[in-house]
Amino acid sequence: MKLDEIREIAKQHNIKTAKLKKAELVRAIQQAEGNEQCFDAGKAAACGQEKCLWREDCD
Repeated sequence: MKLDEIREIAKQHNIKTAKLKKAELVRAIQQAEGNEQCFDAGKAAACGQEKCLWREDCD
């Protein structure tokens, strides 16, 4: 997912996006949604969240 798309989702959750990098933004969105902040944490192979919005970009 492109950074502009992620920023738009973040804004929907009232997250300030100015200085955050992609991974930081995604984790902030995950937190705002009440999910584990696991994006880019090396858990993709074992997380079991096959329908996660961030799955394609996750490591």
